[in-house]
Amino acid sequence: MSARHGLWLLMLLLGSAALLALGLAIGSTGWSPWVDKDPVMQQILWDIRAPRSLGAWLAGALLALAGAVAQGLFRNPLADPYLLGCSAGASLGVAVLLFMVGFSPAATALALRVGMTGAAFVGAVGAVLLTLLLARGVEQTLRLLLAGVVVGVVLGSGSALLTLMNPDIMRAMQAFMLGSTGFVGWSAVMIMAATLLACLLVALGCSRSLDALSLGEATAHSLGVRLALVRVLLIAVLALATAAAVAQCGLIAFVGLVAPHLVRSWGPVTHRSLLLLSPLAGGMLLLAADIGARWVIAPQELPVGIITALLGGSYLLYLMHRRSSGLGRRS
Repeated sequence: MSARHGLWLLMLLLGSAALLALGLAIGSTGWSPWVDKDPVMQQILWDIRAPRSLGAWLAGALLALAGAVAQGLFRNPLADPYLLGCSAGASLGVAVLLFMVGFSPAATALALRVGMTGAAFVGAVGAVLLTLLLARGVEQTLRLLLAGVVVGVVLGSGSALLTLMNPDIMRAMQAFMLGSTGFVGWSAVMIMAATLLACLLVALGCSRSLDALSLGEATAHSLGVRLALVRVLLIAVLALATAAAVAQCGLIAFVGLVAPHLVRSWGPVTHRSLLLLSPLAGGMLLLAADIGARWVIAPQELPVGIITALLGGSYLLYLMHRRSSGLGRRS
């Protein structure tokens, strides 16, 4: 990593620490200094705001890492973590779980034992496995993309059908689809932290292969890259990172797409640096959006997915305008 990238790394770490401190101080009740000695406020700070803030940062980091991996693996700057059907699978898992509640005592007991987090995780991973099955492995990138689109459409239709069959679950499904960090506890923080560490290590181990793959599959093969093994490892990273974030916080838009673009806008970067900087940028983005979601209409809260969609969409529109203006000046 160059000195310039090291400086960006330090700035992102400091920015993340500042936002975590701010996350402890801002809640639905307004501003509360995190040094407040009141026992009730201390419990709110360390049992609610602290895991929520850390969880938001970790979920953003997981989505950004998955987005960077997807864009490198598919050599497509528009690739995002939900490309292989993770979001639709997670939605279907939650819809099935909610539909089972009240269906029968045994189904209700099973649903309560699995929980929304477990259902979303199983659904997301199952969707990726179904995509791999339809694509007949990982050999052909185009087949993977097409299979992911098909799986996303079919599973999304399934969750919509279940919601129409039982309108009582519509509110819970809407909350999941818009994303929320309000229910993240310390156990979820530990799960996401362990997943982020494992996925980051595997992704960094494949960073040189991603650099070679950016030159084309034929070039990467000629350089000795074991493409099948690399694809399997990176798809596993993509699936686990996305599933862990979605299971804990619901569907959060644009973070995984925007964070790698934000890092690339700072200058040329290798995949090793991109895979290190993107999670930090994604964590900051989602945590900032979560703080805004608590503060904008306090004491009520906005779904954090609305904030990320507004910020991410605005940033992508800005990039499009800047690039089109640059092309106009050169012509």
